[in-house]
Amino acid sequence: MPIVRSIRHWPSAERPREKLLTRGAAALSDAELLALIFGTGARGVGALDFARDLLNEFGSLRGLLAAGADRALAAPGLGPARVALLQGALELARRHYGAAMRAGEPLHSPADTRRFLTAQLRDRPYEVFCCLYLDNRHRLIAFEELFRGTIDGAAVHPREVLRQALAHNAAALILAHNHPSGVAEPSHADELITTRLRDALALVDIRVLDHLIVAGPEAVSLAERGLL
Repeated sequence: MPIVRSIRHWPSAERPREKLLTRGAAALSDAELLALIFGTGARGVGALDFARDLLNEFGSLRGLLAAGADRALAAPGLGPARVALLQGALELARRHYGAAMRAGEPLHSPADTRRFLTAQLRDRPYEVFCCLYLDNRHRLIAFEELFRGTIDGAAVHPREVLRQALAHNAAALILAHNHPSGVAEPSHADELITTRLRDALALVDIRVLDHLIVAGPEAVSLAERGLL
């Protein structure tokens, strides 16, 4: 059986932690970042090789992070503690990008909104429908996940959207949902629910400014498509 050397026995310049501290996190590969998070490998496999094996099994870092708990737990060497580490790291990243979107601040540009929503929704393994509630100066009141579905759909109830918009005293909304399939193109059903929500909210003078569909790194705006 080959001898597996732990990270602490590597030359200092090759250790992920020292490399990160001297050259920055961007200098590390996906496998090195995973090895840094895990600290150790699996039985008979060092941390870096273990990380590479995971990336091969799940296809990519995104594939690993987006995998559901059941699939992740089925992978050799990935127990509950390591799955929790990965999910915690992903949530930290979401909160980091979300920190720029604070209640009371105006939405400075469509690009800011896209970045925020992409960070929140791109890696969800199920469909999520969300709302950004805005005041009459387009300052953010709240961001809220309203409906959660399956890998291919989420039921959206206009009455609940209307009720929440009134509860937040919103003057305008930006709608958003993700496509776990990875295809951001709006479906006919997406267009229909957007129209229904726009018309229902217009009855109480609440504007729908946009509906964004997130799939991976891409976010498609229905307003830019002329569908609002």
